Amino acid sequence: MTGMRMAAPLLALREGYSAISVGLLLALFALTQVFLALPAGRYADRHGLKRPVKYAVIVAAVGTAVAVLFPVFPALCFAALCTGAATGVATIALQRHVGRAAHDATQLRQVFSWLAIGPAVSNFIGPFFAGLLIDHAGSEAGSTTGYRAAFLMMMVMALLTWLWVRHTHELPPVIAAGKKGEQKAWDLLREPHFRRLLILNWLLSSCWDVHTFVVPLLGHERGLSASAIGTILGSFALAAALIRVLMPFIAERLKEATVLCVAMAITALLFAIYPLMPTAILLGTCSVLLGLALGSVQPMIMSMLHQLTPPARHGEALGLRLMAINGSSVLMPILFGYAGALVGVAGLFWLVGIAVGSGSRIAFTMRTLEMPEQPH
Repeated sequence: MTGMRMAAPLLALREGYSAISVGLLLALFALTQVFLALPAGRYADRHGLKRPVKYAVIVAAVGTAVAVLFPVFPALCFAALCTGAATGVATIALQRHVGRAAHDATQLRQVFSWLAIGPAVSNFIGPFFAGLLIDHAGSEAGSTTGYRAAFLMMMVMALLTWLWVRHTHELPPVIAAGKKGEQKAWDLLREPHFRRLLILNWLLSSCWDVHTFVVPLLGHERGLSASAIGTILGSFALAAALIRVLMPFIAERLKEATVLCVAMAITALLFAIYPLMPTAILLGTCSVLLGLALGSVQPMIMSMLHQLTPPARHGEALGLRLMAINGSSVLMPILFGYAGALVGVAGLFWLVGIAVGSGSRIAFTMRTLEMPEQPH
């Protein structure tokens, strides 16, 4: 999905589509997750890890295959829907499985730090190698050969996913007795700390979205190559991976709310200076620093979420979280496109920076939250 999120907008821009169209395309990566998140969470609660991931692999492979065969805007939209849906379903199943394997709060921070390395590495592999293939697999002017090669690589990566998962040992299901009902997930919102956690997650997710959306626009505007844009996005991913590699070893010394508060303040500062950087090297430097800040937060959020919800409802809580952040992600890229047209790229960065800086106060209020240890 990360490779598609970089390659598809570049192809759309090359074909003459506007920033608003690109925003719509990026929004489609989140659209199916809005509707599938809660059903996928309940399905994972019932069936565990492997069955949801198998279906996700099939859907992702079909979507990318269509982009290979028909590299036109409607096909790119279809591929965005498929890869977004597949990633959402697989993410919920993986996060639920790993959360259940942990035994206490410290181990939760550690295992989610390890798990978070995977998406961080994929955030580098997808944009970086897609950029290389776009630039070098097809050299003819106006050719889509490079883009097709990039989409084909993403299809192969989706299929390889199943090889890593198919021999995983399933954990026994945990189902709460006598509490069925389609709307029960919404009861989780009655918990004030859970609501605050969703707000923090939404703000931080918006930072990832605006960075993914604006960097291709900024690079295209300044005449940077696809490889340079992919490297900037890839450097962000590598920095996020680096901080996540270190976090399992220092998890015992970290408090979730403190990490969130500091990361949000640093992100606000970086967003203030990011659009002022004139060269690819300086943009890459800001991207690395931003990756270090934002890369530290997901393990903390996931640890808090698993401590705030009962084990039998982890899938639902994860689905509700994913639905909330992707519901906004459907609208946010479209709003980014309109905002970028009205206030420019710099203004868009500054607006989001102000929002995330203000949200750091919410994280500060949660720093004294005491959460129970996870049951064995």
